Amino acid sequence: MRLSTRSRYGTRLMLDIAKNSNSGAIQLNDIAKRQDISVKYLEQIIIPLKKAKYVKSVRGAKGGYILGKPPCDVTVGEIVSLLEGGTGICECLEKPRICKKSNKCMTRKVWIEATNAMYEKLNSITLLNLMENNGGGEKKDFSCY
Repeated sequence: MRLSTRSRYGTRLMLDIAKNSNSGAIQLNDIAKRQDISVKYLEQIIIPLKKAKYVKSVRGAKGGYILGKPPCDVTVGEIVSLLEGGTGICECLEKPRICKKSNKCMTRKVWIEATNAMYEKLNSITLLNLMENNGGGEKKDFSCY
């Protein structure tokens, strides 16, 4: 299974805001430069994150985005689930009516177990965990506000 760029970039967007928020609100232009993602794509990704209150917008000359929740309270699984539009790795897991065979599907249990295993892992990793590990094993000290 592959995660969409929406989930991967959304996770990077959230992590970038978390890591750089010491200096105040973060502008999408700055995130776009650091993450090498187009501003237009980030504008699309930020909408559901804002609706779900994972980020808040700050208006004004020094406006931009800040986290809506502490980094210790945001998991990668939550971000992926939100941006992928659900938790099932197969559409039929969340909408069994779309498949005529869902009630007698011999592989459905495998897809359910795979989905559960993936989200169990993703839900165990917070933005704070990613910040502390700094992507390369070196620990940095970030407090959870």
